[in-house]
Amino acid sequence: MELYPIFTLMAAMTILSPGPGVLKSLTNALNYGLRPALIGIAGLTCGVFCVAVLSASSLGVMVAASATAFTVIRLGGAAYLIYLGVRLWRAPPVEFAATRASQISGRSLFLEGWMLQFSNPSAVFFFLSVLPQFIKRSRAFLPQFLLLVLTFCSLLILIHGGYVLFAQRTKRWIGSKRGGRWLNRAGGACFVLFGALLLHAGHPG
Repeated sequence: MELYPIFTLMAAMTILSPGPGVLKSLTNALNYGLRPALIGIAGLTCGVFCVAVLSASSLGVMVAASATAFTVIRLGGAAYLIYLGVRLWRAPPVEFAATRASQISGRSLFLEGWMLQFSNPSAVFFFLSVLPQFIKRSRAFLPQFLLLVLTFCSLLILIHGGYVLFAQRTKRWIGSKRGGRWLNRAGGACFVLFGALLLHAGHPG
């Protein structure tokens, strides 16, 4: 899969960009500590895997469709990435909860993370409009799909884990307007860049 490195980079930047999942991991880390935050990340990961599997049938139809249909998907995916970039660039810094909860169960944190992905449009649109562009129509769909989805899940664990450690060590900066604005603009610029790259990309298979 020649475009696998590009997919990995794009998935990493998508996960890195501040959004509901990142906000949840950061909030858990700041309010509850390391172990509860990791449980929340496990929930987020399971949730995104379920969203991907539920999208699999639609993905198969899209990938098997005509070249014209694929072009429409590609342009839609690029437009969506650019839209996310502009919106994120202009978004105000995220504000985190200021109080520490005394008690919360690991089960509750896991379920919150799991359910969050089903209400996160970014995850759904990524698997429906971006991921199909990295699957070769001339090869079996399922092995490629699993490779890309498991890569996405692995990156989510690693990146959100990094966010958790980062949040605990830089609580004051990441909660400031300056820090939040920097995160938004860095993520927004990456989304616009990848959207532009997709506009000029050809069919991978």
